[in-house]
Amino acid sequence: MIVSPLLLAVGVMAVAAAVLVLAFVVLPAGPRRVPLSRLDPSVAPPTSALAGAGAAAGAAVEKVLVKRGGVAAGEAALERAGMSMRLPDFVLVVGLGTVVLGVLAFVLGGFLLGVLSLAGVPLAAKLLLKVRASRRQAAFADQLDDSLQLMAGSLRAGHSLLRSVDSVASEADAPTSEEFARIVNETRVGRDLNDALDEVAERMGSDDFTWVAQAIAIHREVGGNLAEVLDAVGHTIRERNTIRRQVKALSAEGKLSAIVLMALPFGVTGFISLTNPGYLAKFTESATGYGMLGAAAVMLLIGALWLKKTVAIKF
Repeated sequence: MIVSPLLLAVGVMAVAAAVLVLAFVVLPAGPRRVPLSRLDPSVAPPTSALAGAGAAAGAAVEKVLVKRGGVAAGEAALERAGMSMRLPDFVLVVGLGTVVLGVLAFVLGGFLLGVLSLAGVPLAAKLLLKVRASRRQAAFADQLDDSLQLMAGSLRAGHSLLRSVDSVASEADAPTSEEFARIVNETRVGRDLNDALDEVAERMGSDDFTWVAQAIAIHREVGGNLAEVLDAVGHTIRERNTIRRQVKALSAEGKLSAIVLMALPFGVTGFISLTNPGYLAKFTESATGYGMLGAAAVMLLIGALWLKKTVAIKF
């Protein structure tokens, strides 16, 4: 087995870095005393060269994002996904991952694999945000009826509206506890409760919580028994969740069939390319073959969109 010089150099550098980290970080020589200057709050702690470089890179990324006007949309996507990482840090991590994986793929697999890696890492990061946001929104919708019951019980016990929201923030599970805690914190610094509720409904994409926000806004204007209103809204939400779960269970077979049908052409192509490569080589030897591949790709795309519209049931 012949080892590439570049791979050998990369391996040697990785081993050297691991040894340095082990020697200076993991296994420090003897007990280390903390200087008294670190106990003074007026003295800024010293920053390492690595931390300074990271801060400078994050500031540069933030300037680029501000110039392009993508700060608000990016921060909203991170908030919907429930990620506490700052947007410049997230973009910096994705960029570094893209460069590292692209270089490794180019060295190990060639030019085509390197290009695919450069394009695939940002798409994977965007897909990760969407998946985390959808899971978080689904969990919030499932926990909403229990949260309304907790709020109604707190109101019946004589607590104020904001105190009942705080009880949900302290006793509910995530992500409901996180969103309600944010409502409490925003109202404590002077923001209107209705605006905070509306923002949560928009961030979580919940029509049910929009009804809750509207019910609370109407109650604050005209008065009444908010506990009974929340009970009625919670009953409606529970009925909707029951129907939604039934629809999800009935449409699961159609979604699985769509996944199988979309994966089948790629699976058959991969199997034939391994068992009989010459059978597929005819498609790349003439313009007719390329035309047939293009027509197959268009038909596959149309079928994918059709199946997606068929199994995506609006509720």
